[in-house]
Amino acid sequence: MITDDDRIIKVNIEEEMKSSYIDYSMSVIVSRALPDVRDGFKPVHRRILYDMMELGITHDKPTRKSARVVGDVLGKYHPHGDSSVYGALVRLAQPWNMRYTLVEGQGNFGSMDGDSAAAMRYTEARLSPVGEAMMQDIEKETVDMDRNFDNTRDEPSVMPTRIPNFLVNGASGIAVGMATNVPTHNLREVIDGCVAYIDNPDITIDELMHYIKAPDFPTGGYIMGMQGVRSAYETGRGRIIMRAKTDIESGPQHDTIVVSELPYGLNKEELVKFIGQLAADKRIEGISNVNDESDKDGMRIVIDVKRDFNANVVLNKLFKMTALQTSFAVNCIALVHDHAHRAGRPQLLTLKDCIKHFIEHRHDVVIRRTQYDLRKAQERAHILEGLIIASDNIDEVVRLIRASKTPQAAIEALKERFGLDDVQAKAIVDMRLAQLTNIQQEKLHEEYEEIERRIAYYEQILSDDELCRKVMKDELIEVKEKYGDDRRTEICLSSTEFNPEDFYADDEVVITISHLGYIKRTPLNEFRAQGRGGVGSKGGSTRDSDFIEYIYHATMHNTMLFFTAKGRCYWLKVYELPEGAKNAKGRAIQNMLNIDPDDSINACLHIRKLGDADFCQSHFVMFCTKQGIIKKTCLSEYSRPRANGVNAINIREDDKVVSVVLTNGSDEIIIANRNGRAIRFNENTVRAMGRTATGVRGMRLDDADPTDEVIGMICINDPEKETVLVVSEKGKGKRSVVEDYRVTNRGGKGVKTLNITEDTGKVVAIKAVTEEEDLMIINKSGITIRLRMDEISVQGRATQGNKLIDLKKRNDVISSVCLVPADDEEEALEQDSENTDDSADENVDDMTTTANNSDEEASTNEE
Repeated sequence: MITDDDRIIKVNIEEEMKSSYIDYSMSVIVSRALPDVRDGFKPVHRRILYDMMELGITHDKPTRKSARVVGDVLGKYHPHGDSSVYGALVRLAQPWNMRYTLVEGQGNFGSMDGDSAAAMRYTEARLSPVGEAMMQDIEKETVDMDRNFDNTRDEPSVMPTRIPNFLVNGASGIAVGMATNVPTHNLREVIDGCVAYIDNPDITIDELMHYIKAPDFPTGGYIMGMQGVRSAYETGRGRIIMRAKTDIESGPQHDTIVVSELPYGLNKEELVKFIGQLAADKRIEGISNVNDESDKDGMRIVIDVKRDFNANVVLNKLFKMTALQTSFAVNCIALVHDHAHRAGRPQLLTLKDCIKHFIEHRHDVVIRRTQYDLRKAQERAHILEGLIIASDNIDEVVRLIRASKTPQAAIEALKERFGLDDVQAKAIVDMRLAQLTNIQQEKLHEEYEEIERRIAYYEQILSDDELCRKVMKDELIEVKEKYGDDRRTEICLSSTEFNPEDFYADDEVVITISHLGYIKRTPLNEFRAQGRGGVGSKGGSTRDSDFIEYIYHATMHNTMLFFTAKGRCYWLKVYELPEGAKNAKGRAIQNMLNIDPDDSINACLHIRKLGDADFCQSHFVMFCTKQGIIKKTCLSEYSRPRANGVNAINIREDDKVVSVVLTNGSDEIIIANRNGRAIRFNENTVRAMGRTATGVRGMRLDDADPTDEVIGMICINDPEKETVLVVSEKGKGKRSVVEDYRVTNRGGKGVKTLNITEDTGKVVAIKAVTEEEDLMIINKSGITIRLRMDEISVQGRATQGNKLIDLKKRNDVISSVCLVPADDEEEALEQDSENTDDSADENVDDMTTTANNSDEEASTNEE
C-alpha cells in the first residue's frame, strides 16, 4: 500500500526555485526570444516557413487560409498558443516591419496606424520568393534535423539560407535577463560586405562599412549622423538617430510641412494625434491643422503652419518634441552555435561577427550539399556502369533474364555472370524494353560522362577551399541580383544635436531696458511708422519711479554683449531675453545676469558672428565714458562668453560707460556731449588696448559746466551715405551731413552739433543714420514713436532741428532712441496718414493701429 509520504518528495524551496527558473530562462532564451545568428529566425518563424514549404504553398501557387497554416504549425511543430503563431506569420508579411517580406499576405494584415490584422479565418498567405530562398537546398541534408515536440517528425534546427537574414530583416525580442534589437539592412550592401569578407577574412569593420554603410529601414526616412552606427557595428550596441523625411511646401496663404516617410517602428495614427495635441495645448505654436492624407500611393501627413510663423522653426520643434525624430537602440545579441553548445548560447555581436557566422554557416551548407550531390552522383554512376555493361551485352542479358524463373534468380544470374552487385543487377532487371534501343544506349554513355564530370567537380569543391569560396560568392551575387533593391533610408552626416537657434526664427526685435533694470524683447512689427511730431504709443509698462532708459534693435540669433556702468561685460542670446508686448514691463535683468546690485547696464552690442574667429580678429570694441575717455579693444577679447562676466574697461570712481560701438579698425568716430558739441576723429589715432586698460582722452568737456557729460558715440562707416542725427531731450531733432563735422585730433572740445535753447533742452542722443532706417524714440513715460528717416530734414550743424515727438507733458523728456530697418509698410501708412485729421495728434494708440483711425477709435484706444 502506497502512503502519502511515499508520494511526496521533500526538496529545498530555494534550490528548487533556482533550478526551475534557470530551466525556464534557458528555454525562453534558446527556444523563444532570441534569433539564431545563422538564419535570423526564432523557432516559431522557422517552423512557419518550413510548414508552408511542406504544404506546397510557394509563391507560384494560390494562397491558402492562414488558419490552415497556423493549425498545421501548431499540430506538427509549435505547441503554443495560436495567436502567437498567427502574430508571427502576420509580421513576416508586413512590408513596414520586414525589409524583405518572407510571406505574401492576402487580406487585411494590419497597417502602420497600428491596426491589427483580420482574424486568421479571413486572411490567406503563401511563401514569398525571398522566403523560399531561405529554404533552398534543405532537401539535400544541408542542415541538422531535430525531432519535433511529440517525436513524430523532423524539423530543421536552422535554415540553409542564402540570404543573410539576421542583418537584412533584423530582429527584436525580450528574453530573461537580456534582449535583442537588430536593425534591418539593404540586401545588396550586406551581400557586398559578405563577398568582401570571403575575399579577406581579416577585413576591418571600417572596411566593411565601405559596403554596409548603415541600416536601411523599410519605412525609409533619414539616419542622422554615423556615431551611433559606428558604435553599433564596432561593439554590438549603439543608438542610431532616425528622422522622418519632410518637405516644406510654400503656399499663397501659409506654408505646409509634408511628412512622406517615418522612422522605423512608428505608429502613424498616434503620431498625428500627438502633434494635434501639442498644437492644441500651445506647447508648439504655429500649427493650425494636422491631417493624414495617406493613401495607396504613399504616406502623406500634412501639417499646416500659421501664416506668421517660420515653418523651419516649427519643424525643428516637431523633431525635438515628437517621434518625427527618434532613436533605434541597437543591442545585437543572438544565439551562436558551436560543437560544444549545439543549442546555442547568446552573444553580443559586432558587424563582422554577424557576417563571419553567416559565412561559416554558408560554408557548412555548401560542403554538406556538395557531399550530398557527390554521393548521389556516385550512386548514379555506379548504376550507369551496370546499365552500360548490360547494354553492351544486351543479347546475353536478355537470355539470362528469360532463362530465370524469378526476378531474384535473374538478379543472381546477372551478378554471377558480369560481376555486378545487387543495386546494379536490380537496375538492369527493372530496365524498360525501350532502353534497349540504340538511342537510349547512347544516352546512357552521355549521362555517364556527364556524371563523371560532376563527380570530379564536386570532389574539387571539397578539396579546393578557393573553389568552395567562389561557389559561395557566385550564389550570393545571384541572390543580390535577383532580390536586391536600392537603399530606402538616406544617410545624413550632419549633427543631430539641435542648436537653440533652430527653435527661433531670426526675426527682428526691439530690446528695451528700464531705469530700474527691467529688460524685454518685443517683435519689431509691433511698432509701425508714424508721422513726425506725433505723440507715439505706449512702449513700456513701468513703475511711477521707472522709465525706459535704453532701446536697441537686434535679431533673435544675435549675441548681446551687455556693458555695465562699471565696465563689466556680460553675454546673452537675444532669444534668451524675456519676450513681452510693447507695453509689458519685462523681467529684472539682475535675475538673468550676475550684475552687482549697485551696477547697471549702460550699453549693448549685438553681434551675429561672435563665433567667427576671423571676424572677431578684424573688428574692435570702442568704449566711451561719461568723462570723455575712450578705449579700443579687439572683439576677440569678448568672444568667449562667461557666466560671471569679465572686466571690459577700467573705470574711474567718478566715471561710467555711456556708449560702446563696433568698428572695423579704420572707421571715423564722433563723440557728442550734453551741451551740444561733437568731435570727429579717425579711429586709427586710438591704439588697441587690453580689456583691463583705462583708455585715453577722446573729448574734453565744458570746464565751466560741471553737469556736462558725454551722451553718446557713433561710428561712421560711409560718410557719403550716412548722416548725423541729433535728438534733444525735449523731442527736437535734425540730421546733418558728416562733412559738416571737420576731422580733428581726439581730445578736443569739438564743434557745435545742436543749437541748445530752452525749447530744445540738452542733447540726449547722437546716431549715424541712412535713408534705409527708421528712428524709434521713447520718453520717460514709456511712449514710443517710430519715424521714417526721410521725414527728418537735413539741416545745418548748428541749428535747433524740428519737433520729432509731441511730449505733451511739460516735465517729460526723451529717454532713449535707436535705429531699426525701414518699415515695409511705410508707403501704405503714408498714404493712410493723408486721410487722417488733426485729431490724430491726440491719439495714444497701439502701434499696430494705422494712421487713418477715426477720432472715436483713437479716444477709445487712449482710454
